[in-house]
Amino acid sequence: MLTAIHPKIPMRNKAVTKDFYIHQLGFRPLGNADYDGYLMLQKDTIELHFFEFKELDPKENYGQVYIRTDDIENLYQSLLEKKVSIHPAGPLQLKPWGQKEFSLLDPDNNLLTFGQAM
Repeated sequence: MLTAIHPKIPMRNKAVTKDFYIHQLGFRPLGNADYDGYLMLQKDTIELHFFEFKELDPKENYGQVYIRTDDIENLYQSLLEKKVSIHPAGPLQLKPWGQKEFSLLDPDNNLLTFGQAM
């Protein structure tokens, strides 16, 4: 039986990625270990894992993660208050498939979409 998923997405610079996810998105480090070229972060009940890919060209990165939430309005507002840049094509909106969603890009151009069923 499947119980969880922990996406592994590319990062060019561990310090930059860690700073963005912790200070902008409210994640925290997972565990006490500091692995060379690998980063694990957690927020609430989700984990995101990152692997170092120094040669990554952000313009050619199509990494994407869809994150479900049960409080999209407050999440969106908190990110706006922190001045997190929302994707130009991804402001908070109700989609035809019944999800309220918004999207943003991390420093490596990984697309993060947050959604809540309506």
